[in-house]
Amino acid sequence: MFLRGDVEPVDQKKYLEDSSKPKCVRPLIEYQACVKRVEGDETREKHCTGQYFDYWHCIDRAVAPKLFDKLK
Repeated sequence: MFLRGDVEPVDQKKYLEDSSKPKCVRPLIEYQACVKRVEGDETREKHCTGQYFDYWHCIDRAVAPKLFDKLK
């Protein structure tokens, strides 16, 4: 990749993820509620992996169309 002057390239995906997070409040709240529920689990058997992936799936669905438009 060639850079023009001192301009650093901007990661469009990161920018789009940050701007899409408000659209995914419900999965985020569900993930945070799960984290609070399992904090006291001393057996370490409970986890919130499903809710974590649900949250990021929502963000990815919101970002994908915009990201591919930026890459064209």
